[in-house]
Amino acid sequence: MSIAKPPQAVEPKRKRGHERVATIVETAIGLFATHGYRAVTMSEVAAQSGTAIGSLYRFFPTKDALAQAIMDRYGAHLTDELEKVVAIAASASAREVARALVAMMRGLQTERAAALVLADAREDGSLRRAGLRRQMLEKLTAVLALVDGSPIPSDVDQRAWMLLYALKAIRQFDQEHPALSKRLVDDACLLIEPLVAAGLTKAG
Repeated sequence: MSIAKPPQAVEPKRKRGHERVATIVETAIGLFATHGYRAVTMSEVAAQSGTAIGSLYRFFPTKDALAQAIMDRYGAHLTDELEKVVAIAASASAREVARALVAMMRGLQTERAAALVLADAREDGSLRRAGLRRQMLEKLTAVLALVDGSPIPSDVDQRAWMLLYALKAIRQFDQEHPALSKRLVDDACLLIEPLVAAGLTKAG
């Protein structure tokens, strides 16, 4: 006996539908990031996004379908942003790469927070987190190799781990001390730049 697949999000066919879905998703991201998965209701998402509840359920048949769409979107955005940094790494300075990485983390901050909250609410949450971490490490390893002109190693460079945790610390600080966010960008780049510039000994 075949197992029925859970309801999936429905892709809109018209521009107006795409705009409505974008508004719904942006609203849901903010709500999930702030209140968590279980506390947010579909009625709340509809009200906050200015969407009729029937329209919301037409695009997202269940709350889980909405959550899945948000996690998929974050994964796609993370890949796109990391690829942009990889694309400039060979010709940019360590400072420019550092600024690009910090800007990436800050730009995806709310979306990332929502995606992790949603991942943690699922049985496979730890696997999803591990997948995102692996994706980040692979791209950061590629960035570091391009910056110093070395071949991309088959395994993860230990500098990539240090860089990942430094970026996560910056994101955490940015969340907890928003009043210092302007100064944070410059200070964060000073912290990240030595890691990007191969300031640590590579793994042997």
